[in-house]
Amino acid sequence: MDFELSEEQKLIQQTARDFGTKELEPEASKREHEHIFPQDKLKQMAELGLMGVNVEEKWGGVEAGVVAYALAMMEISRACASTAVTMAVTNMVAEVICKFGTPEQIQQHVPRITSGEYVAGAFALTEPSAGSDATALKATAKQDGDGWVLNGTKQFITSGAYAGVSVAWARTGGPGSKGISAFLVPRDTPGLTIGPEENKMGLMGSNTVSMIFEDARLPKDALLGEEGRGFSIAMVALDGGRIGVSSQAIGIAQAALDSAVTFAKERTTFGKPLAGHQAIQWMIADSATELDASKMLTLRAARLKERGQPFTREASMAKLYSTEAANRICARAFQIHGGYGYTKEYPIERLVRDCRVTTIYEGTSEVQRMVIARFLLGD
Repeated sequence: MDFELSEEQKLIQQTARDFGTKELEPEASKREHEHIFPQDKLKQMAELGLMGVNVEEKWGGVEAGVVAYALAMMEISRACASTAVTMAVTNMVAEVICKFGTPEQIQQHVPRITSGEYVAGAFALTEPSAGSDATALKATAKQDGDGWVLNGTKQFITSGAYAGVSVAWARTGGPGSKGISAFLVPRDTPGLTIGPEENKMGLMGSNTVSMIFEDARLPKDALLGEEGRGFSIAMVALDGGRIGVSSQAIGIAQAALDSAVTFAKERTTFGKPLAGHQAIQWMIADSATELDASKMLTLRAARLKERGQPFTREASMAKLYSTEAANRICARAFQIHGGYGYTKEYPIERLVRDCRVTTIYEGTSEVQRMVIARFLLGD
């Protein structure tokens, strides 16, 4: 297996690293504590091509591929996980529109996403009673004249208050997966109301809201893909999204390990640097090993997707391992910091909170185990 990155991949990685280090990391804690959604930074990221890394150039993307996207996500997440989750969902929305949309739909929305004209994109699948079991969604879309009328509530929608366009799922037929369709919903759609921002444990520099549809009217051409094929569209999008979340977890874990190494070298206990104690060395060694394994699993999945090969199982493996390993790495780093880690003076306190949700969204760890097991058992 060739682990060497192409020049283009290295350039995307370095661009994201430089932007993260200079523009995001210095005020990451401020955005977190003050719940600041960084619209200006997101616009700059779009101008750098980071909102359409795997989108064709003709639609405003940089067409650098999935591996480059994963590398960029790792770097942005290392600097600011809140900003990275907005980047991840926005890239996912642009890709799903490109894959399933008509030329007119793509032209209408994707260049606005990649250019930053739309601050973000949103993925409106989850509902108050439909999380891991997306087939239980209750939102409905009914044809009315030459358009559609949507009713229902979406929950925990990233960037929902700022998204120029959202991909929303609703039931157009009977129960089960075959009765679900996907729709493109512009931010100014009549009948769409944005709920209050969630008071979250972490990622407080990202926007998370509910979206309420009350006789929300959409034109006939708002349907994304074929009617009744919405569930399969969601599953395809989530497969790719899991590579993004895995990359996010890696970035957070890298930041935690960096902080732990620095602190261990500076802090003195029992007459020698903390790094001189074997217990600390082993914690750092275990973390570095798990981090490298996470990267390899994630880049394998990214490369398969980039080549057009099946990658569902590999994406689930990457997300399962990377997110759970990242939480272990953050916990070790937190322990190395001791009492200082419990204060907001050091970034590890924020990283521990930001990391926790990665095992939940884009499919919980339990769902990933189900996916992997089905492949192995032939289900």
